[in-house]
Amino acid sequence: MASIEIDSKSGFCFGVVTAICKAEEELEKTGRLYCLGDIVHNSDEVERLRRKGLITITHEEMQQLHNVKVLLRAHGEPPATYELAKKNNIEIIDATCPVVLQLQRRIKESYTSANPRPQIVIYGKNGHAEVNGLVGQTNGEAIVVEDISQLDNVDLNNDIALYSQTTKSLQGFTEIINAISSKKSPLSTFKSYDTICRQVANRVDHIRQFASNHQLVLFVSGKKSSNGKILYNECLSVNPNTKFISNENEIDPEWLNGAESIGICGATSTPRWLMENVKTHVKRLIDCNNE
Repeated sequence: MASIEIDSKSGFCFGVVTAICKAEEELEKTGRLYCLGDIVHNSDEVERLRRKGLITITHEEMQQLHNVKVLLRAHGEPPATYELAKKNNIEIIDATCPVVLQLQRRIKESYTSANPRPQIVIYGKNGHAEVNGLVGQTNGEAIVVEDISQLDNVDLNNDIALYSQTTKSLQGFTEIINAISSKKSPLSTFKSYDTICRQVANRVDHIRQFASNHQLVLFVSGKKSSNGKILYNECLSVNPNTKFISNENEIDPEWLNGAESIGICGATSTPRWLMENVKTHVKRLIDCNNE
């Protein structure tokens, strides 16, 4: 019988846990709550909460709402969202992750207080909800770079302040720092601020070790999750027999053939119950094969 282990350190980070707890508390009281964007980048968890009464809306749809409650998820929002809520008499249930909130404040301080004002550069994914909130602290002026190939958008003759999306990799951030340091004008000032969440970053070494301990790894994550893509690739780099799945229905029974040790892990947006479902399904498939 194959051994099946769920990684004890995989699953929701504290920011996501807080957001979901706040949503469930309100849903228990009223049975209805709006959420600006997917509460977490996992469609199975979004669907679970939808059945409880959570209604996911876009920024455009929020403009039409009045006198309701709207949850802001852990990713955070730009100032314009709070201004709209005040205008439309919307009660905000703010579940912005404290790490993200602190980063927003630091970027806003750089933008409003520094003299002369540096170019604010954010290492992150263009269009990501957290990054949109960070750029919003600068009235849309911050420059977002996803990798060193996009540094052409940065004026290396001017002062630069570099920040990072909280869920990006430390390695990628270091590469950006080194590239700017080597290319910038000697007359310009460059300061970098490591704003990567350690609860997320510290999972990299652990999940690499976990993946290397198993013959087959089932990595469970929503396809929209940036963190999921990062951690999946880390698993894949040490164990080529790593499979990316959104839920148990995507498991190919042939993957299990000959696997005596199976590891199940996931992203910071992957609920524990989903990994448990995967484990139960794997057991069922193995039992069927042994009959």
